[in-house]
Amino acid sequence: MVLNDNRRIIAVADPVALAKAAAERLLARIANNSDRVAICLTGGSSPKQLYELLGHEPYRGQVPWDRVHWFIGDERFVPTTDSRNNMRMARQAFLSRCAPLVNIHPMATGAADPVEAAHRYEAELKSFYGADSLDPARPLFDAVLMGVGPDGHTASLFPGYPALAETERWVVGVPRAHVEPLVPRVTLTLPVLASCHEMLFEVGGADKRAILTRVLAGEDLPAGRAVSAGETTWLVDRAALPENYRGR
Repeated sequence: MVLNDNRRIIAVADPVALAKAAAERLLARIANNSDRVAICLTGGSSPKQLYELLGHEPYRGQVPWDRVHWFIGDERFVPTTDSRNNMRMARQAFLSRCAPLVNIHPMATGAADPVEAAHRYEAELKSFYGADSLDPARPLFDAVLMGVGPDGHTASLFPGYPALAETERWVVGVPRAHVEPLVPRVTLTLPVLASCHEMLFEVGGADKRAILTRVLAGEDLPAGRAVSAGETTWLVDRAALPENYRGR
């Protein structure tokens, strides 16, 4: 189903199909670029099955690991050894076994505070991109993976937070989270997340149906504001799909 903007909803049967569909779309984006590829990962529980697929055949053999760079859309400001660290989960699932270390771009959670970590990551992104401002004709990322929280947040952009309105900074520190874990965060801003060929949401489970219903109904929530300059795809399993979208 295609919405009024550039968002498209693709319904799949279950979490296994969700992860496979996401892997196929990610591989397609990588195949579309014969040069250096940039993928922005997401945290939380939603992408875990996807990450595990990428680390095993047949998907592992289809990724040109030497030219794919892996970034993160947001991070909990905890040590890299902490189980709550988003990039730690991605490393354990597939990055440490598959990707060259130089191609993995974590946020500096060992910095003095989230603001300093944000400044460092912004500088790293600009260096990778080769410019201090984003060109709509040249997206930063090939694909940006996203999720939606129970309050409608995405990345670490929470409802009502000033970071939602940020248009100049690429990365900002978030002193307080809306939901567990209640630790400071570092997050990319909406314009930077939007600078991609495809923004790919993964939403699964009956516990996500209520918030997804609100997002797709047009309520002003961060996940609803997140739209790619290219394609925006919502992969949704049947358990999470709102009642009014079933059967379409």
